[in-house]
Amino acid sequence: MYRKCIAEFIGTFWLVLGGCGSAVLAAAFPGVGIGLAGVSLAFGLTVLTGAYALGPISGGHFNPAVTVGLWAGGRFPARDIVPYVVVQVLGAIAAAGVLYLIASGKPGFDLAGGFASNGYGEHSPGNYSLTSAVVTELVMTFMFVLIILGATHTRAPVGFAGLAIGLALTLVHLVSIPVTNTSVNPARSTGPALFVGGWALAQLWLFWIAPIVGGLLAGWLYRGLLDRDVTEPAVTGRPTRN
Repeated sequence: MYRKCIAEFIGTFWLVLGGCGSAVLAAAFPGVGIGLAGVSLAFGLTVLTGAYALGPISGGHFNPAVTVGLWAGGRFPARDIVPYVVVQVLGAIAAAGVLYLIASGKPGFDLAGGFASNGYGEHSPGNYSLTSAVVTELVMTFMFVLIILGATHTRAPVGFAGLAIGLALTLVHLVSIPVTNTSVNPARSTGPALFVGGWALAQLWLFWIAPIVGGLLAGWLYRGLLDRDVTEPAVTGRPTRN
């Protein structure tokens, strides 16, 4: 378990440092800023590379919503949820700390700029409402966890899960950055929020509840309806008589 926890800590650290780091340091850099598309790709690349490097050790969750979603889908033991979530949050906080040390070295740096925190209302990049934020985070997390469950199934093509998951997270960010700055990951939201404080902490509840609910719904749906053995006969209607 300690090896798995170390892997989850490092993987979540990498996700937050790479993803949030691209938003804070590179998104609007004069002349060569990577913009929304670049930040979306950065988040996807952190998960893709982390999954291949650390997935064989811990499963490569790097996200409390993924952990509880895999539990709901029958892929992860309940006894390991708490240690995974704890180290994921610690990894995110450590990454936010490193990012703060880097970003604060630039004259004029101010946490009031958001520090890649997630928010709704006046703190949404596009001024989207609380309702929009809840729907976005729940649905995007639902789809993300559903893709993870499918891509890591024993019947899925071997060796491509990391690619599918990384591309899925990229797509999630392309859609939802304007709404909430994209969480779908309570640990990722917690790290920056602790440094920003104030409004970021006050709105953090949404970025725990909505992703967790989305992950649970994805796990239960996949396990209950989609994860059927291919050898099981399909239900086509009433049986016919010879």
